[in-house]
Amino acid sequence: MRINDDEVQGNVDKASGTVKENIGRALSDPILENEGADQRAGGDVQAGFGKARRKVGEVVEDIGNKLGR
Repeated sequence: MRINDDEVQGNVDKASGTVKENIGRALSDPILENEGADQRAGGDVQAGFGKARRKVGEVVEDIGNKLGR
């Protein structure tokens, strides 16, 4: 099974959040830094959800393949 949209979007948000967080830290802008940290954390949750969903789908597919023999 391939990576799903939740994993992709979560990873994009994690990367974007990390960049924002680092820029905020470099500019001494706590608001931007916190926005980045929040976005990174949200992306981490979304990517984790997507990965779990993919794994469940793989298990269901494996069971279906075994029952289909």
